[in-house]
Amino acid sequence: MLKGLFTAIITPFKNGKIDENSFANLIEKQIAGGADGIVPCGTTGESPTLSHDEHNHLIKLAINVAKGRIKIIAGTGSNCTREAISLTKKASDHKADAALIVVPYYNKPTKEGIYLHYKAINDNSDIPIIIYNVPSRTIIDISDTEIAKLSELKNITGVKDATGDLSRVENLRKMVKKDFSILSGEDPAMVEFNKLGGNGIISVTANIAPNLCSSMQKLCNAGDFDRAMQIQNDLVNLNKLLFTNTNPIPIKYACYLAGICSDEIRLPLSSPSPELQKSLKEELTKLNII
Repeated sequence: MLKGLFTAIITPFKNGKIDENSFANLIEKQIAGGADGIVPCGTTGESPTLSHDEHNHLIKLAINVAKGRIKIIAGTGSNCTREAISLTKKASDHKADAALIVVPYYNKPTKEGIYLHYKAINDNSDIPIIIYNVPSRTIIDISDTEIAKLSELKNITGVKDATGDLSRVENLRKMVKKDFSILSGEDPAMVEFNKLGGNGIISVTANIAPNLCSSMQKLCNAGDFDRAMQIQNDLVNLNKLLFTNTNPIPIKYACYLAGICSDEIRLPLSSPSPELQKSLKEELTKLNII
């Protein structure tokens, strides 16, 4: 069962292409900062703008750089079932530890369609699958009952919950009848989520603050939620700024300020406003990150 801090890492670009050196350095920073794993090619990694070749190459590169030191959860979701199967098979071939697969977006499938989508991926791959429930992006909110039903499939081993509804952690614990990773997708509520029985987080903020996020997770694991909350309180303003604009616009710029990569971002996303740039610089300076 996956648990701990997993960073939804950005994809650095340079002159329109993937900046492999910056990507590798970012992974090394995550390892040094105490992350338990990374998630390449998620929404934070600008997956909608990656070609299939870029997508598969990034996952392979992440695995090669990590060399087994941390877990690799490959983002392989799509609103096309055949495409999701293909990406998931490639991730499995590259020896990723798991696949993160978003609920199909835009085409608004029925409950039966969602079940059959995940079942088809389950039946055509041999890699652990984490369901990604993020209704703010997909419109569809997959219910706890549906998740529990999907958990009966052999490869469905967890969920990333980005609904913001903390009550769902306890509900799923009661409904799912096997070891099942319940991971938060909401940085501002990481401690509360874990306190209610969550297993960790797939974090955006950890791109820029892996040490702080890792310390917070370790304190939660030890049951020291008061000290973990102190760190979360220190990160309140940063977390707010990182989600002021559409993710990953702010975190990409924050990483640029920290010297991790360029601030290049692919259309249709665009650079943050001058006001947000200024606020991010001030907050990162206050936290001694830059």
